[in-house]
Amino acid sequence: MSSNLPSHEKAIPWIWLVLGLLGACALPFFITNYHVFQVSMVLTYAIALVGLNILIGYSGQISLGHGAFLAIGAYTTAILMDKVDMPYWMTIPIAAAVCLVVGFLFGLPALRLEGHYLALATFALAVSLPQLLKFKHLEFLTGGVQGIVIMKPEAPWETLFGLKLNSDRWLYFFTLAVTVVMFVIGWNLIRGRVGRALIAIRDQPIAAASMGINTPMYKSLAFGVSAMFTGVAGALSAILVAFVAPDSFTVFLSITLMVGMVIGGVTSLPGALYGALFIQFVPNIADQISKAAPWAIYGVMLILFMYTMPTGIAGLFRLIGQKLRPTNP
Repeated sequence: MSSNLPSHEKAIPWIWLVLGLLGACALPFFITNYHVFQVSMVLTYAIALVGLNILIGYSGQISLGHGAFLAIGAYTTAILMDKVDMPYWMTIPIAAAVCLVVGFLFGLPALRLEGHYLALATFALAVSLPQLLKFKHLEFLTGGVQGIVIMKPEAPWETLFGLKLNSDRWLYFFTLAVTVVMFVIGWNLIRGRVGRALIAIRDQPIAAASMGINTPMYKSLAFGVSAMFTGVAGALSAILVAFVAPDSFTVFLSITLMVGMVIGGVTSLPGALYGALFIQFVPNIADQISKAAPWAIYGVMLILFMYTMPTGIAGLFRLIGQKLRPTNP
């Protein structure tokens, strides 16, 4: 369908993308350091939601345990920086590789489970991992209940294009660069052979198997790739916060990621950004509305979002775009 669009209409999404990136590059110089940190956290959540979307939205496997992979990525980075004194940027690919392997291996036994049984298995992972991080025989690595405090990286330059570049702004640009790379990887993966195979397995598993698609391998691969994205997000969050602790990765974090994916829009890369904004800012808004019952306000807002936007924020924008697009006579 898109191939029949005029060339100027095809260019519109790319124009918006370039303008968005330019705006993102200028943003940290117009807001406070705290808000720069918040936007950086939005980017990390967006990476995690892309990974969760690959697993749930495209392969049809349900996970309530992705907070565990976020923890694995964060702790991998924190341990390497604290114990080995490794540069922060070098820990990102290592955290991604560790989570890729762990996710793939976890996906192998999970192949025997489907639907709510798989959801419970991943839920068990999210429940158990924080307790394992507190295990006394692992305290020399994980820091136990106290966690690990790491040094926040400093900016390599004092200025950028004549503008002051502090630690928060530098980490924002670093996180933005990693986010762009991960989104490009996700975009190519989804629209390539792997993405088509995952969609076929999700929609018609028997037909996909009869066509020669290695269903077990692709399902395990989806788990591994999804965990890799989430691990990268965890590594970035550890660098941004400069601290990791078991209580930061409770099962509620896994549920929060699921909420963000659904609110942003399932099977939508832009939806990951919308869902990340919801995760980061809506709880704060609910707390400002009512100090006494912030989670009640959060629940009401969540119901309103689901009632008014059943296909997520990305689905709403897609519908508006279709309404505004002129129809050919």
